[in-house]
Amino acid sequence: MNKFKFIDLFAGIGGFHIAMESLGGECVFASEIDQFARKTYEANFKDKSPNLFLNDMFNEDIRSVSPNDLPDFDILCAGFPCQPFSQAGHKRGFNDSHKSERGNLFFNIVEILEAKKPKAFFLENVRGIVNHDSGNTFKVIREILENELGYSFHYEVIKASDYGLPQLRPRAFMIGFRDEDILSGFTFPPHLPLRFNMSEVWNGDCSREIGFTLRVGGRGSNINDRRNWDSYLVNGEVKKLMPEQAKKMQGFPDDFVFPVPNTQAMKQLGNSVAVDAIRECSKALVDYLDILNKNTKEDAMAHTKNKGEWTEIYSFFKTLDDKKILLSDKNLEINNNIEHFIVKSLSTLNIPETCYLDENGDINLINKHTGEQNKVNVNDFLDSAVLKKIAAQISSSKGTFSLPELELIQSKLGISIVKGGNSNQKSDILIGIKNSNLEKDNEGFGIKSYLGSKPTLLNASGSTNFIYEVKEFNIDLLDEVNSINTRQKLKDRINKIYELGGSLNFHKIERDAFSYNLSMVDSSLPLLIAKMLQEFYENRTNLISSNLNEVYKSNPQIGIDLLSLQIKLKRLLVAIMLGFFPGSKWDGKFLSNGTIVVKENGDQVGFHIIDIGSLEDYLFENIKFDTPSTSRHRFGSLFVENNGKVFFKLNLQLRF
Repeated sequence: MNKFKFIDLFAGIGGFHIAMESLGGECVFASEIDQFARKTYEANFKDKSPNLFLNDMFNEDIRSVSPNDLPDFDILCAGFPCQPFSQAGHKRGFNDSHKSERGNLFFNIVEILEAKKPKAFFLENVRGIVNHDSGNTFKVIREILENELGYSFHYEVIKASDYGLPQLRPRAFMIGFRDEDILSGFTFPPHLPLRFNMSEVWNGDCSREIGFTLRVGGRGSNINDRRNWDSYLVNGEVKKLMPEQAKKMQGFPDDFVFPVPNTQAMKQLGNSVAVDAIRECSKALVDYLDILNKNTKEDAMAHTKNKGEWTEIYSFFKTLDDKKILLSDKNLEINNNIEHFIVKSLSTLNIPETCYLDENGDINLINKHTGEQNKVNVNDFLDSAVLKKIAAQISSSKGTFSLPELELIQSKLGISIVKGGNSNQKSDILIGIKNSNLEKDNEGFGIKSYLGSKPTLLNASGSTNFIYEVKEFNIDLLDEVNSINTRQKLKDRINKIYELGGSLNFHKIERDAFSYNLSMVDSSLPLLIAKMLQEFYENRTNLISSNLNEVYKSNPQIGIDLLSLQIKLKRLLVAIMLGFFPGSKWDGKFLSNGTIVVKENGDQVGFHIIDIGSLEDYLFENIKFDTPSTSRHRFGSLFVENNGKVFFKLNLQLRF
C-alpha cells in the first residue's frame, strides 16, 4: 500500500499527519477546533499538503460536517479528546457536560466510519479510557466498533519510550480493520531502543534518562510536582522545559515551527501524540493492510456478510428470476389496478456488468467499460425454489454469515455483486423497466427488507438531533435529572423536568442541513416534527399516523387542519426515502425513483413514483418513531451553554 489516503481528526498540531505522510499517505481532510493549534497546523502543512487548504478540507468543528460530504479515504486517524477520560478532565467520559460535548465526540468518529467505511482506523487516547467507569466506557467503544460497524479491534497501552522517545506518556492505541476476518493476525510492532535520552535533549547531564509525560495544560510545575513535570535537573541546575526540548521529546522534526507564544506551544505539544510511536504502529497498520489486500475475500470459498448485504444480492437474483416488478398497494399486496414493469436489464453502481434479459432465459452480460459480452442461460441454476431456500437462510441467520448458494449463483453467472449504493446514494440496484406507459434504462431502486429486523427509513445521527430550551428550570437541579437511569429514562427525565417546574420549548435542529431539508418540503415541518418527537418520548406514541393525531389534538394551532398535516408528513416520508440525507442540503431532486420491498417470505413487491400515492400511504401507515442509543447519538441529557441557558436534545429515528 505505497499510496493511501487518510483523514486527521482532532488533529492538534499534526502528529498523525507527520507519521502517516512519512509512510506514503495523503491527508485529504483534517479537523481541529482550537484556533492556536490551527495556526500551527497550517504553518507546517500548507506547503506539504496544499490541497487540504485549497479545497477547504481543513475543518474547524467536526460536528458541523456531514460524513457523506467527506472525500473517500483509506484510514481514519483520531486522537479524540482525552479530557473527559483523564484525571485532569474530572473523568466525566461520555457524560461530559462541557459545552463542547467532548466526551461524545467519539460518536462523530462512529458516524464517519459508518458512512465512509474506510479500510482501517487508528485511535489514540489517555490510558485512563481503558478502565474509565469500571471499564464500561471502553466496552462501549469496542462493542460499537466491532459489533455495530464490523471492524476488528486491537489495542495496547503504549509509552512513547516503547518506540524510541525519551518520555513516558502512556497512551491507549486502538487499531481496527474492516476485512480482517480472513486472517485476524494484526499485532503491534516490537518495542525499539531509545533514539536519544534526556541528556541529549538538554545537551547536558540530565538526572533522568527518560522524561516525564508532557503536561497537557501548558502551565508551569515545580520539579517536585508528582503528577505533571516540566522541570528537570540538568548539570545540577533546575531547568524548565521549553518548546525546543518538548518538541524533541514528542518526536517532531527540527524544522517544525510554532507561530504562537511559548505557552501555547507547550500546551499544543502536551496535547499532541508522540510521533515516533504513532509512526511505528502506523507502519504496522499499513503493512498489514497490504497483506489484507493481497488476501482478499475472493481467495476465501465463503464470503461472510450481514443480512442487509446478503439481501441486496438476493434481491438482485430474485428480480432476475421474476423478470418483472410487481407494484404494490399500501399493504404490500400486489396492486392489480396498475400495470407492472417488465425487467429489461439489471445492474448496480459498483459492478462493471449489465445483465440484459431475453425471453428464453438467456442473460447477455455486457461490460460497461470494455463492451465485452458473454451469454449465460440461468434456467439451470436459478429458480424460485432455490431463492426461497436462500431467503429462509437469510431470515434465520444472525450476525455475519456465509451463503454458499448465493456464491455459487454468482460464480455461474460470472459476476461478483457488491453493494449497489454507498452513503451518498439511495439506489441499491439499477433496473431497465418497461410497461405500456413508461420505458427507462438504469432506473434506480432502493431495497428495504423484512428478512431481518424491520428496516429503518431514517437512521439516527448527530444530524437528527432536535434541541429544546428548558425554561423556568433551576440549573442546580441538572444532575438530579441527568442521574435518572431507569429503563424508560428519557420519559422519566422529561417528566422530572416538568415536575421541577421546567418546560421544553423547541429551539432548533442541531444541524442546519437537516433543518433546511425539512423546510424545503414544508416550512412548518421543523416545528411539527419537534412536537411529534416530544409526544413520542413523553407518551411513547410511536406510529407516525397515531402520533400526528395526538399532536394535533393538543396543538390545533399547528396546522390548518389534520388532513393538511397528513399530506405534509407523507411528502416528507417519501423525500426521506427517495430524496435526501439528513446531513447534506437537498436540491429537491429524487436520488432514486423507486423501492423494492423484500417481504418476510422472500417475495418482492415494488413502489415507483408513477404511483406515488401508494408509497405515501404505505409509509404513513407503517413508519414508527424509534429510540436510538442516547450515548452514541448525544441526546437525552440536560446541558448548559455559555449563556447559562439549559437545553435538552431528542433524536429522530424512523423505522418500519
